[in-house]
Amino acid sequence: MVSLIITSYNYAQYVERAIRSALDQSLSKSEYEILVINDCSTDRTVDVLSNYTEEVRVFNLEKNLGLSGARNYGIQKAKGQFIVFLDADDYIHRDLLKVQKLFLEENTSLDAVSTDYYLVNEKGVRQRHVNAEEEPIACGIMFRKDFLYNVGLYDETFRAREEEELRIRWTKKYNIYNVIIPLYRYRMHDSNLTKNEDAMSKHQDLLQSKHKE
Repeated sequence: MVSLIITSYNYAQYVERAIRSALDQSLSKSEYEILVINDCSTDRTVDVLSNYTEEVRVFNLEKNLGLSGARNYGIQKAKGQFIVFLDADDYIHRDLLKVQKLFLEENTSLDAVSTDYYLVNEKGVRQRHVNAEEEPIACGIMFRKDFLYNVGLYDETFRAREEEELRIRWTKKYNIYNVIIPLYRYRMHDSNLTKNEDAMSKHQDLLQSKHKE
């Protein structure tokens, strides 16, 4: 069983596209579940998600936990042995889960599987094919859930660069194999957290402080 976890904070305009791409997977419906963690959004996210409660496990948090906290919440609620994260402003190719699950089931030496991705603009038009090994992102990676627990899940003190911090701890014990097929769609827009230079700079310092050799 795969648990696909969508985290959303004030992305009502995008989250339906993410959910539709998750529902449209070629993997059998009996082999995966979809969880949406609404991190106490203040826009119309609750109204949007109310349309999907029969097909998706929706969790409307009463307190904003931040991305790390919301992802950890999703992991703890997940029923699957494999975990994949999808940001609410992104979406995925219909074969993502099938390909990644096959790799992990048939290769017990693999601990996690990523795929390449397309950068897309706000309208979803492809801009660039990106090698995820050279330019890694947090989402579109299928992890073995027990290994996520082994490394301690996400550090909730990180409100940015949380994926970099987790990856440092992950790669000390486990591997990530990349499939060179662009099956993830990473949407670029003005609200991307990575464009918040103050937050990114602050958490870069925090990252270096925590993991200085």
